Amino acid sequence: MLTEQVKAGKLPPVEQRLPEKPTVLKAAEVGKYGGNWQRAYKGPGDRWGPTKLMEERVVKWSQKPGGPLGLVPGYISSYSVSEDSREFTFTLLKGLKWSDGEPVTTEDVRFWYDDVFMNKDLLASIDQTLAPGGKPMKLEVVDEQTFKVKFDEPYVYFLEILAKDSTGDPSLDRPSFLFPKHYLKQFNNKYASEDELKAAAAKFGVEKWTDLWGSKGAATAWWQNPDLPVITAWKIEKPAPGDVVTMVRNPYYYAVDQAGNQLPYIDRISHKLFSDQEAFNLMIVQGQIDMQMRYVEPQDFTFYKENEEKGGYKVHRWTQAQTWSLVPNLNVKDEVLRGLFETSDFREALSVAIDRETVNELIFSGLAEARQASPVSGSPNFDPDLEKHWAEYDPDKANALLDGIGLDKRDGEGFRLRPDGKRLSIVVEMEHSNGPKTMEIVAANYKDIGVELLPRIIDRTQWDANRDNNEFQMQWYPFDRLSVVAADPRIMMGNDSYAHQYYIWYTTKGADGIEPPADHPIRTLFADWDKAAKAADRKEADAALNDLIKTFVTQGWVIGVVGELPAISVVKNNFMNFPDDLIEDDITRGIGLGATQQMWMAQ
Repeated sequence: MLTEQVKAGKLPPVEQRLPEKPTVLKAAEVGKYGGNWQRAYKGPGDRWGPTKLMEERVVKWSQKPGGPLGLVPGYISSYSVSEDSREFTFTLLKGLKWSDGEPVTTEDVRFWYDDVFMNKDLLASIDQTLAPGGKPMKLEVVDEQTFKVKFDEPYVYFLEILAKDSTGDPSLDRPSFLFPKHYLKQFNNKYASEDELKAAAAKFGVEKWTDLWGSKGAATAWWQNPDLPVITAWKIEKPAPGDVVTMVRNPYYYAVDQAGNQLPYIDRISHKLFSDQEAFNLMIVQGQIDMQMRYVEPQDFTFYKENEEKGGYKVHRWTQAQTWSLVPNLNVKDEVLRGLFETSDFREALSVAIDRETVNELIFSGLAEARQASPVSGSPNFDPDLEKHWAEYDPDKANALLDGIGLDKRDGEGFRLRPDGKRLSIVVEMEHSNGPKTMEIVAANYKDIGVELLPRIIDRTQWDANRDNNEFQMQWYPFDRLSVVAADPRIMMGNDSYAHQYYIWYTTKGADGIEPPADHPIRTLFADWDKAAKAADRKEADAALNDLIKTFVTQGWVIGVVGELPAISVVKNNFMNFPDDLIEDDITRGIGLGATQQMWMAQ
């Protein structure tokens, strides 16, 4: 594909496109070039699926099948950490280039730090993972390739955080420390005039220039802007929305295989739009999916296995580091319901009322295990006692607990009445295909204890909006990041989950969000993370982190149901170099852990 462009004079030869010493990514087998990898997506809001196929980090998670997780350098030649874990030094690959051929230098790092990260117009508040103790990281540019990141206190978990979440907002694929200054300065208020920014906003069809930025930003989200220079293996060619979204290889990608061939092997990735699980499963059976893990649901495992021959694929298994959970909203606007969710006995009753074994057998084909939302086995934070906390099925105890907190009056249909006399009903939102059937079982369990559960199916875009706007009572989803908790403790601290508004209050130092009551145990969680984030050594940090995890699980703010399921993928028989037996988690960046750049298609 690229040879033709070189011959036509549209591209320089490969040795001029690669860094002086490219990163060597050892492929399972040296592959062949070409192919259009077909997969499916759910619409413009489904941006994380394609993103995880090809994210880049300054350091990345790596794993050999069945082995431990470790960190490897990304687009850098080296990194080092000072003895006191306060100073981190990174050296960019010499000759690294953006997808438009422009050089990547520490000027791009300086632009990211001075003009974006520290720009209050673009980032009103800095996430606490990048500002431990409220003090943002400091940057020192040493030369054209080397830069240092410094903290006032030791920060032993910084590399794990970079491998998971990189340097966070305001971008989508979050290429740590890097933004293409030569392209993005035209949309930045430190470089462009007010009129130029207004014109740029009008050109992209957004209200104001700041809407050009962020993970959904018209200019800075790779998913939406084909002109945005990237360092990823592929770049967007035909953006969403559309029946088919396409990505095309980046001719300047920095990595090669063990034989010196520039990666990736695959020319294009096409994402075909689908609406419901049945349609997606039909695409699999009809051979329209070359490889996919996202939306390949464990509850359909038997169906996928039965159709392997017909669809010309094999089912592969990883391990999911998540627990399917009911997540009540401690910040719900309904004051009476909020008071109940904040009551420990109420949460315990909701947890022990669930017949997890039945959910496992009927919904997940017995592939899961009944468990609480807690670190999974294999995690450095795994604790068998926490896994079973409030996870036993005991409807008698649940009824007694609810009677004990004064919910002993019932209506004509046997449902309990709230303190304000209304029926005790909880609306649970779901966007996953296993939701409706699972909620049938849970709703029947809850009816036995006099609680009405009202399931509602919504799409992903509405789902995110309801959480961001604090417009939900309870949600059903796989509670993840249960492998290396240190890499992203925020979900346990309420972020984007059970106490989003409390978390915002914490991370903005009270400027926004909702303040938790003075005696609220979530404050202990925040304090534990502050302690872990500035601990002098890993032992001290791990102790504080394990305290945080223990408080989270024993409080039962999230009601885990089943977990430790296999993460399954369908892989066409001609789709090569797909690894087995890895850990699927948001922390390990999902399918990205399998190094998609080294996957290839036999023509």
